[in-house]
Amino acid sequence: MTVNHAAEPKMRKVAMTSLAGTSIEWYDFFLYGTAAALIFPTAFFPADMPPMAALIASFGTFAVGFVARPVGGVLFGHFGDRMGRKKALVVALLMMGGATTVIGLLPTYETIGIAAPIALTVLRFVQGLAIGGQWGGAMLLVTESAPPDKRGYYGAFAQAGAPVGVILANLAFILVSGVLPEDDFTSWGWRIPFLMSVILIGLSMYVQLHLEDTPAFKELKRRQEAQPLQTEARRPVVRGGSPVLDALRKHPREIFLGAGAFLSVQVMFYILIAFVVAYGSNPAGVGLPRDTMLMAVLVGSVAQIPALFLSSMWSDRHGRRGVYMLGAVLVGVWAFALFPLIDTGEFIWIVLAISVGQICLSMMYGPQAAFFAELFSTEVRYSGASLGYQIGAILGGALSPTIATALWMTYGTVYVSAYIAVASALTLICVLLLSETRGRNLNDLSDLHDQKAAK
Repeated sequence: MTVNHAAEPKMRKVAMTSLAGTSIEWYDFFLYGTAAALIFPTAFFPADMPPMAALIASFGTFAVGFVARPVGGVLFGHFGDRMGRKKALVVALLMMGGATTVIGLLPTYETIGIAAPIALTVLRFVQGLAIGGQWGGAMLLVTESAPPDKRGYYGAFAQAGAPVGVILANLAFILVSGVLPEDDFTSWGWRIPFLMSVILIGLSMYVQLHLEDTPAFKELKRRQEAQPLQTEARRPVVRGGSPVLDALRKHPREIFLGAGAFLSVQVMFYILIAFVVAYGSNPAGVGLPRDTMLMAVLVGSVAQIPALFLSSMWSDRHGRRGVYMLGAVLVGVWAFALFPLIDTGEFIWIVLAISVGQICLSMMYGPQAAFFAELFSTEVRYSGASLGYQIGAILGGALSPTIATALWMTYGTVYVSAYIAVASALTLICVLLLSETRGRNLNDLSDLHDQKAAK
């Protein structure tokens, strides 16, 4: 294979921009999860509400973002398959930056009463719409631009935005709470990390002005314009139709099995970054200082980043499915070591518990960008990949902190571990039912649906 050295600096620019965009976008989304565990139960709900009820209600607003994610996937998938990956990503970045900044300015329950949690829920929904559109745009920007033999590696730059976002969100809370007295932090200091998301607006302008759309999308548009009289059956995109409906018609199996493949990642991930913070810092749980749990999650997220790239590079050489399935098995097994280690109350064992969990799920999340991109044909790739990803997100991540809290309070943490293991088993089955995709040509506009029908 001939290596195009001239294209490497451009590819690195695309990869780093994707990493920056997803990092800040996920920072905004995860910032809410940390605040939902630590601040929102007292700030946005009645003072006389029982603490555990307020925590569950707060995690309920957290879940609203996941309900919105498939909607965002549909809206931005349509827009991204029609108008381009870059334009859809820019709109998603602007939407997220605006919603998160407004959360930082929102009055509390004490000031405006029931309007406070309602407004918070609406803004969380907007965050969900944005994250539902962002992933597809950022992921396709790198995977459709990358060399085929490095598609997993470059796709990991989009995936790495998630742990980087967790690190930034936790650092923001740790730094602000460390500088301010506790009363100041809980009354107004928590707003500072939310207001910092205004940076996303500047980044979205950079993407709009300095990046091109992907070769696969540009080729799709060229074919559209060059062959306007193609028959309906062979046209790459049907003008006036819906890419989302086309994706559901052509690739229903890939969409729903892809959603199932994402299930274990989401359940484990949000338990590791949201539920364990509440469990570890709650007197009914381990009763550790809040910053101890935030720091443990931060260290675990640092460990996740190299694991993402290593597993993605492995998938470039040996295939996506094998490493993905191994990750699902290891997550299901590690779930039963997670809480006994946290219950020791020792920082080193808590860090080990979270870090190993993050490394295991990285074996799935790292190759996922390339895996999902390769499942779909070009004309519906944004819609199909986004639908699979976001349906999996709502099924796996939306209620996982809430379900984990309810299981813990009713039956104990061993049932939380069993919940993770069941999700991992379902993921394993779904990946087994999907085909290996490594090496598929993303610039080939031939219809994968027609190829399968002809076999």
